[in-house]
Parts: sequence; structure tokens; C-alpha cells
Amino acid sequence: MADITRHIGLSLGADICWPAAFEELVAELDLRIPVGDDMVSFETERVTVEPYDLRYKPKYDLVLDRLTHWFNISREWIKKIVVMDDVYVLNNPWAIQSFEKHTSYAAMMRLGMLVPETWMMPAKEYDESFWDTAVTVRRYNKLFDMKSVGDQVGYPAFLKPYDGGGWVGVQKVRDLDELRAAYDTSGSRVHHLQKGVDDSDLFVRCIGVGPQIHIVRYDPDAPLHARYTVDFHFMDGDQWQRASRMTRVINCFFGWDFNSCELMRQGDILHPIDYANACPDSQVTSLHYHFPILVKALLRWSLFNAATKRRKPIDTQWARFFAIADRDDLDFYAKLELYDEIAREYYATDEFEAFCEEHLGGLDAAAVEYFGTDRFKEVVRQKVSSLYPDHEVTQFTEHFFGLVQFWRQTEADRLGIKI
Repeated sequence: MADITRHIGLSLGADICWPAAFEELVAELDLRIPVGDDMVSFETERVTVEPYDLRYKPKYDLVLDRLTHWFNISREWIKKIVVMDDVYVLNNPWAIQSFEKHTSYAAMMRLGMLVPETWMMPAKEYDESFWDTAVTVRRYNKLFDMKSVGDQVGYPAFLKPYDGGGWVGVQKVRDLDELRAAYDTSGSRVHHLQKGVDDSDLFVRCIGVGPQIHIVRYDPDAPLHARYTVDFHFMDGDQWQRASRMTRVINCFFGWDFNSCELMRQGDILHPIDYANACPDSQVTSLHYHFPILVKALLRWSLFNAATKRRKPIDTQWARFFAIADRDDLDFYAKLELYDEIAREYYATDEFEAFCEEHLGGLDAAAVEYFGTDRFKEVVRQKVSSLYPDHEVTQFTEHFFGLVQFWRQTEADRLGIKI
């Protein structure tokens, strides 16, 4: 057998904690995996930004990307290595650049998902120093009755930037006066007005990495460090399966390997409300207990694609989804099962699970050991120090590290090992 090294690049911005854990676990595992006639090992490297010849050949087999949603030079480099060099990349850079939350709302409505009532709102302000803009606004922008729109959407509602970005953020409105006030501060951004989910009793965030879905009870009103709650048994088996399928289908539809999906439960119905988050929160300072689960998911998915040299699927399969959506003989949940079959095929789920079972059996125990080390505690401290004032660093380092130790205990119980 020939010894082959697969190179995994980490294209990073301000991330501190998960890259360190990722790199150190890869080194600790020290894998040698037989693939065909080769014996494959792995090396990780952080990608630097510099000029490049479009015809140069990168050494990376896979790049775990955290920059294409905002850092132009990295986004264009990512596109080049996918198109020209068949490098597997998390995520699809074209999807991140072109599919904003508006597209995701419209597309999932098309598939029959129960997205709340959502309207698009024209911008409040325009820069009329541009002649074409001034003429268009004066000729075609129709005056509208805010009361009528608010009544048709219903209250409470949320005014959201259509692409999910912006400094204004999401504004909750409970009546016409609050809607008018929020709209008056919305500036030149186009917004959605989306109905709140009445009488909801559960808010979850589903984190998808390839075909793997991790579901967390989420509290959007809590401080950032407390939003991802530590809770168990908050959904029954059918709801868990539906939430997993919805997330996997959404991610597949847009070509995302790494995305989160927010759902609200109303009775027995799950309403997707926000699911175009293809650079989801990955920090120990917010995920805490759930952080090792994310790191392991990223490791498994990255090692599988790098080892097998799987080609990056970059073509959308919308026609296949729409053919199912247009069937009159199926209810939504039957359609969802068929959508999920497409998604599982897209992510080569059977091959992935077989790979993990055969080659990554030592990951769970290695993670339990690593996340209890002094070295990992120092990683947590470094992340906390980058966000918190000096007088809170020790307190929150102990807080987040302690929650990870709780994960270690529950994981050790699951595996039947002692720590």
C-alpha cells in the first residue's frame, strides 16, 4: 500500500476554540485508514490569505470554510479550488453568496413546509442621488397602508432584514404603533414581516453537519451564553425525526454541509422560522455542553470526505424536490420522507455511516479524554478572554469548562466507560 496524506485546510476568521479542538483531536487520533490501495493519514493546516495564480494546484483535499459569507478574497479562492481542483469544501460558496433568507423562505414554502405568514416589505429609505433609483421610486413605488399589511400578517410579528444581516437586527412588533416605529428605523434595507407562532411551547435549533443532525432546546431571550440549553427528552420520537428530516432537507436543497435550522413547535406542528445560517455559531462560549458534539460531527464529516476523495456536489437538485412537492396524492409528511431520501443520497449517508463505524470507532473515547484536559481548559480560557472583561474571565472559563465536563460524564455513561 502507498502512504498518502490527505490535507485538511481550515479557512478561519475570529474562531479560536473549535479549530484548536479539531486540530488536536486529529493529531491525537493519528489515523491510518486503508482506502483502496492506499493507506491514508491526515494533516491539518490553517489557510493563509495571499495572492494566487488561478492555475496553481492547492495541496488541500478538503477545506472547512468559515469566511465565504463575508470575506471576498477567501470566497473567490474557495470557488476556484472547487471548480478547477475538485477540493471538497464546507460550505458551497455560491449558495452562501446567492441564497439569502428570502430565497430559503420561498423555497421551503414551495416544498410545503409550514413557514409562518411572511410578507416582503419595501425599503423605508432610498438614496435618490442615483438618477435611476429616484425615477424608479417616484414612478413605481406604491403607497401602502401599513395597518392593512399588519392586520393581514397578524401580531405579534417580527420585522427581519430579508438577508438576515444588518445592524438593525430582528424587531418584535406587537401592534400597529410598534410596527410603524420599527419600519421607520429599518433604513434602506429590504425587510420581511413575519407572523409570530402563536401558543408555541418549544423553540429548537437543529445543527446539521452533512447528514448528522443535533437538536438543542433554544432560548432566544436568554443571554448568548445561555441560549443553548442543557435539556433532554423535550420532543417525542416522531417530532425528533421530523425536525431532523427538515434540517437535512433544507441543507441539501441549498447545498450546505454546515447549517442550523430554527423551529418552533405549536401543538404537534413544527414551524421553520429561520434556517439560512450557513456559518452557524460554533463557539464553546455559546454551545458549551454541545460543543464537543459539534467538533466530533465536523471531524467525522471532514475525515470521511477527505479520505474517500468524494466529489463536492455543487449542482442543485431542485427539480427532484419540486416533482415531489407537486404530487397531490401525498401529505406533507409523506413528501418530507421522500425529500429526506434525496438528502440522504446527496450526503452519501450510508457510505458515511459505514466509514465512521469501520474507521472512527476510537473518536468517542478520544473526545471524552481530550475535553477533560488542561490543554482544552486553556483553549476555553483563550476564547473567553477574547470576549469577556478581565474580571469575568476566570468565572466564565470555569462555567463553560464545567458544562463540557458534564457532557463528558453523560458521554462516558453512554459509552460505558469511566472517567
